[in-house]
Amino acid sequence: MCGIAGIYRSSGLSGADRAALPGMLQAIRHRGPDEEGQFIADRVALGCRRLSIIDLEGGQQPMFASGGQIAAVANAEIYNHAALRSQLAGQGARFGSRCDVEVIPHLYARDGLDLARDLNGQFAFAVYDVVRDRLVLGRDQTGIAPLFWARVRDGVIFGSEIKALLAHPDLACHLDPAGLDQILTFPGLVSPRTMFQGVQALRPGHLLVIDGNEVRDLKYWDYDFPTDPAPDANEAELLDALDAALRGAVARRLVADVPVGVYISGGLDSALIAALAHDIAPDTARHSFSVTFADRAIDEAPWQALVRDQIGSVHHEIAFRDDDILHSLTEIVTAGETALKESYNACTLVLARLVAAQGMRVVLTGEGADELFGGYVGYRLDLTRESGACDDVEALIEEETRAALWGDNGFFYERDYAANADLTGALLSDALRARRATFSALSAPPVDIAQLAGRSAFHKRSYLDLKLRLPDHLLADHSDRVAYCASVEARYPFLDPDVIEVARRIPPGLMLRGGEEKYMLKTLGARYLPPDLCRRRKFSFVAQGSPHLLRKRQDWVMDLLAPETVRRRGVFNPETVARLRAQYESPGFDLSQTFEDDYLMIVLTTELLMATFDMSVA
Repeated sequence: MCGIAGIYRSSGLSGADRAALPGMLQAIRHRGPDEEGQFIADRVALGCRRLSIIDLEGGQQPMFASGGQIAAVANAEIYNHAALRSQLAGQGARFGSRCDVEVIPHLYARDGLDLARDLNGQFAFAVYDVVRDRLVLGRDQTGIAPLFWARVRDGVIFGSEIKALLAHPDLACHLDPAGLDQILTFPGLVSPRTMFQGVQALRPGHLLVIDGNEVRDLKYWDYDFPTDPAPDANEAELLDALDAALRGAVARRLVADVPVGVYISGGLDSALIAALAHDIAPDTARHSFSVTFADRAIDEAPWQALVRDQIGSVHHEIAFRDDDILHSLTEIVTAGETALKESYNACTLVLARLVAAQGMRVVLTGEGADELFGGYVGYRLDLTRESGACDDVEALIEEETRAALWGDNGFFYERDYAANADLTGALLSDALRARRATFSALSAPPVDIAQLAGRSAFHKRSYLDLKLRLPDHLLADHSDRVAYCASVEARYPFLDPDVIEVARRIPPGLMLRGGEEKYMLKTLGARYLPPDLCRRRKFSFVAQGSPHLLRKRQDWVMDLLAPETVRRRGVFNPETVARLRAQYESPGFDLSQTFEDDYLMIVLTTELLMATFDMSVA
């Protein structure tokens, strides 16, 4: 994996463009500290910072096909590259390396805009067709690899992180209130929205095609849950299929020219991945990594030890200290390029640095299982939630909001959105509240509601979790960005296309058999893990929130939340912020982060984001 950046101008690159590319790449050097490569033509400049994992000596980018007429840079791991390489070579393609990324330009040469159709991996790429003067940007199906872009005069600029775009002189740095409103409303940002005005995130499973002055956004993939899940599906057959798919996904992600470690959190998902990795390669001295806590209420060290002892790993653990969040907050906000609702990203940063301290750069993680297999409490509550006619005005308004967002006035996801809009509106400054209708997160569905129509409640919730929670939050500011701060690549077996395909075939009645969350995954886990761990109820780790930070009385925290600072920035209402501070600082106050948003954390990290990037309100 790497970091990429580039510029396209239909009228031709300027001197400023050519001068900007090195700075754009330097801004994301942490994503690829090993080497840098560039391709510059009349209208395009492509660059890559490389983190060497496959073909350490010969995998330099850019990569080329068709006698140099097609150039590509990619932040990618292509797990089926060997099969694709063999197929392409049989059709006449000539390869100059063993690197997995080299299949990308050759796939474009063969398949054109269908090039991502057969890719199994995590990737964000840029392909330039010299003959057609066409630039194609692409992002993987589930949104593991980030890719951002912005329009500039006669073209676009793009990069793996927004920092790369900000290094170009044509992009001004302004807060996008619509991005902030998404964070106040949904689990997090939703592609294509970002916190930076004019900067878009390429959506998962999409291509961006730039032909001269024409820019097209094309969807090539989506989760497509069935409208008629088979109620009589054979549990044993599906369990075997899931076992085979997940084993294959793990095996593919163990392939590297560097050691591959595993995270062990203490929960089912990471434990199952670690156990499979050991089962597939039992003679490999596998390194495992965990975070521990002094507070026994949140510490999972005993469960981590169960897995560590079973797989016989070379285990490394680090104690997360009381002040680590306070010391890391600026860094995780800067890395994530977003405001945050919670601070547990600091734990991921500490963990990634532990990996890097052992001289390693690749690790497997269990992210994605909850969204695919029903791991949140909402899936279980859907089984008992009652619906029916209601003549209460507020309830009727809420039903209208649900119908507009999800195409189903009876489907409850996360919260009552109309009521929440009234609450969060009081948090905004008078100026932003007056024009909220122009950027409201409720003004249009955040997802393709055609993918919800006719689906079961389970599959509706899964689709929304996979779109609203996973790519732009759990895979972005919680995983990719903080891991790459330490130049570490995380790999996600649960998001393998084969695993997703099996998950699609499992009917909701098996996903939640007897109302038990992740029933199928727990049943699979029983084949590989200690029984106590499989029977353990899901443990939701909650990091220290803004009340904890306030009690530390750090000057910089108090300054960011001071009425004069809040008023000068112009985003939030200083009186509302002051009331929240008084509430959060009151003796005995407890914020249930599992069920309540930490609004003061959003305020604090938004102010921190704006200060860090010298951002203003547009």
